[in-house]
Amino acid sequence: MRANHKRSKTPAYYTASIAYDRRLAKYDIAGSVAHARMLAKQGIISEKDAELIIMGLVAIRQEIEQGQFPFKEELEDIHMNIEARLFEKAGDVAGKLHTARSRNDQVAVDVRLFLKDAIKDSARGIRGLQEALLKQAEANRDALMPGYTHLQRAQPILFAHHMLAYFHMLQRDMGRFQDCLRRVDMLPLGSGALAGVPYLVDREFLAKELGFARISENSMDAVADRDFIAEYQATAAITMMHLSRLCEELILWSTEEFGFIKLSNEYTTGSSIMPQKRNPDMAELARGKTGRVYGNLIGILTLLKGLPLTYNRDLQEDKEGLFDTVDTMVSSLEACGGMVESLTVNRDKLAKAAGEGYILATDLADYLVSKGVPFRQAHGQVKALVEYAMECGKSLRELSLPEYQRFSPKFDAGVYEITPQSAVEARDVPGGTSPKQVQRALAQAKRILEEQGGR
Repeated sequence: MRANHKRSKTPAYYTASIAYDRRLAKYDIAGSVAHARMLAKQGIISEKDAELIIMGLVAIRQEIEQGQFPFKEELEDIHMNIEARLFEKAGDVAGKLHTARSRNDQVAVDVRLFLKDAIKDSARGIRGLQEALLKQAEANRDALMPGYTHLQRAQPILFAHHMLAYFHMLQRDMGRFQDCLRRVDMLPLGSGALAGVPYLVDREFLAKELGFARISENSMDAVADRDFIAEYQATAAITMMHLSRLCEELILWSTEEFGFIKLSNEYTTGSSIMPQKRNPDMAELARGKTGRVYGNLIGILTLLKGLPLTYNRDLQEDKEGLFDTVDTMVSSLEACGGMVESLTVNRDKLAKAAGEGYILATDLADYLVSKGVPFRQAHGQVKALVEYAMECGKSLRELSLPEYQRFSPKFDAGVYEITPQSAVEARDVPGGTSPKQVQRALAQAKRILEEQGGR
């Protein structure tokens, strides 16, 4: 005889979001306070009712800030937890607060308010890392080092030029976050569940109260839109990619094989078995955390791709990845800023590497061009010269003038005046690595930070 198994009820934790969306509490309360004021202003509820509601909300905010709020999983989300507590605080008048709004436009305004703050935190983190890069660039403005392509020594550059490359990467990130903010900065409240509300609400008043630049233009789009989350996630992913590239170089440069820098002990850890080890764990973690931010971006894009208008419960899944990305990126920016600021540059090791091998080969070709040799011909002649030197086990400076002239009669004693220093000085074009151009770039970077500091 077949047993009669009764299907168990879906557990509350499956549909509840309070474990993570409680993070939106202060924004939810701010939105509710503004909404209550607007309802009273428009005569939809009385001033006395609005006052009682706001007093209750302020008391709830204090409970949350003091860690005394009784969050309940069975109430599912932050909205219902606060509303239930408001009934306990203010009585039946609490039921008037939800007039002319839905949880659909309520959560949309909460997340937008959260992201406005998150973008400010992100910008502060970027600026902190930019300041650290600029500080290292200024402290080592005349330090020579090898520049690389394909991770092979290519041409001499200034260390400051390399640091400023990351400064400008981060400046693009700053621009993307500022651009993202313009689309986040829109009030959806007043859109209701999807069609608007049948009350004479003042949405412009709400926007002013909550600090939004404008109101949404389509109620359906306003409650269904999560583009702004995807855009933030995409911008954060690019920023983390830049941090990962920086950390990869710091990891390489701190090895004995390179020895270009020494990371502060604060940003490294020891080995459990090898006493001599100082592992670049902070840099490795930032490099590794890039993957989880990428994953959160793919998560939100996948979440949104098949949703019909307007609100669907799937959108409850938009927050955990967002919160994780904000926390991961902001903490990574802080860690990288401290790591860069506290590292020590081995200028002697950098300079030695900038003069070793055949790194001046391009300058030899340019030297022949200055003598009237077409560049492609000069390139071939220097290539053959380098191959000869390698076979002989000689550096370029160890070759005699007759050896140089075997490959081009245009070589003369001036070839020995080509040095790593002359190589960087020769790149005196805007954006180049010459000392003059780098000095201008440092001044420009300072101006950028000063302008951003005033915003």
